[in-house]
Amino acid sequence: MPNDFEGPKEECGVFGVWAPEEDVAQLTFYGLFALQHRGQESAGIAVSNEQRIMVYKDMGLVSQVFNEATLRSLPGRLAIGHTRYSTTGASVWNNAQPTFRATQHGGLALAHNGNLTNTDELEDWLAELAPSEKVPRKKTMDSTNDTSLVTALMSSFGDLPLEDVALRVLPRLVGAFCLTFMTETTLYAARDPQGIRPLVLGRLSNGWVVASETAALDIVGASFVREVEPGEFLAIDERGLRTQRFAEPEPKGCIFEYVYLARPDTTIGGQNVHSTRVRIGRKLAEEFPVDADLVIPVPESGTPSAIGYAQGSGIPYGQGLVKNAYVGRTFIQPSQTIRQLGIRLKLNPLREVIEGKRLVVVDDSIVRGNTQRALVRMLREAGASQVHVRISSPPVQWPCFYGIDFATRAELIAPGLSVDEICTSIGADSLGYISIDGLTEATHIPADSLCRACFDGRYPVAIPPAQAKLLNLEVVK
Repeated sequence: MPNDFEGPKEECGVFGVWAPEEDVAQLTFYGLFALQHRGQESAGIAVSNEQRIMVYKDMGLVSQVFNEATLRSLPGRLAIGHTRYSTTGASVWNNAQPTFRATQHGGLALAHNGNLTNTDELEDWLAELAPSEKVPRKKTMDSTNDTSLVTALMSSFGDLPLEDVALRVLPRLVGAFCLTFMTETTLYAARDPQGIRPLVLGRLSNGWVVASETAALDIVGASFVREVEPGEFLAIDERGLRTQRFAEPEPKGCIFEYVYLARPDTTIGGQNVHSTRVRIGRKLAEEFPVDADLVIPVPESGTPSAIGYAQGSGIPYGQGLVKNAYVGRTFIQPSQTIRQLGIRLKLNPLREVIEGKRLVVVDDSIVRGNTQRALVRMLREAGASQVHVRISSPPVQWPCFYGIDFATRAELIAPGLSVDEICTSIGADSLGYISIDGLTEATHIPADSLCRACFDGRYPVAIPPAQAKLLNLEVVK
């Protein structure tokens, strides 16, 4: 789709498996396939046969990067995998993950979901540990992202065992991070003290799995054990599972995971995401009722909340838009003629369903407003008599520094306009956003355990000082 019609970008998905009797490359492939929604730019797998680590990664979707022959060439006992959308570092091959570094103990492969906010401080520390790295990292390292910085730090402590190294490095990382990393013999995982991004632990009959979402456990046949706790560091090898805390937990899970980022069949914080989104829709109907004939979703992300809105309002639910299942991120650029079709590449109205109807159209968010503007126009052209837009998140007002690539604040529609002005801008008959308190209530998670910064500008973890000063942002502990 053209950039004008793209919503918020998920950052990354990570997966790790230790299972000596399984085809770990195949399991990792399936795990990444389940996490494809979290990143569509590149994919990679690192596998160890306990003698050496092999890394295969490339640009594209998981199914484009790997095939049966590739997977057969990656035998091993443990593996990590990654699917990426960039927030720090360009979308180029060198930034595909897992990253790899040689250490005095052997190889180190690492994958990261999230975004670090103290990279300047970490670069200075790396320069002290490894003076040869003391030039801009994009000129010396294998990539320009914060993941390569962590990998370099982890490999800069001489012959110190990696578990001891991790317990020195992890407390110095600030921001959002879910890490899976490995040596030739051991799988590791860690989650930041705030637990901003999800990370879960699963059990195979003869091994262990860590993944960004529970849906990835389901697809590989692993049973859910628990979430990796904020501030927890895991190590898994032939001796079993070991766990340590590198920081005290201060939970601040990302509320946008419940709105949009996570798969609906995933469970986060003990809450099923689909059920949460249905509750969000019911709350939205309570806060912004309207007389209408039909509730329709903007598929797929608006579907559960549209179901909830229909339940809460008593207005019938229907399918008024058909989504082209094969439209996603692509490296084939459409011609200008096709580009001008805009949202029609992705959605097509069912005229017989919507003609003459007063519609409630439920979507997950409004970022720039271009998608909704085109959607409302398309529905009116298809015969809708009224179009009432309902949004299952509050207005996105602030940038995310923890792993979601929203538009810049200057590009966001909400900061500069009132709700009535946005309604006029997109051409709707009415517009309602769920309140931040209503959204929080629907998650069943306490407000003080959530990061809601993209909605209220109150950041729970330190952000780059220059950005904080520029935007006059607030960091709240």
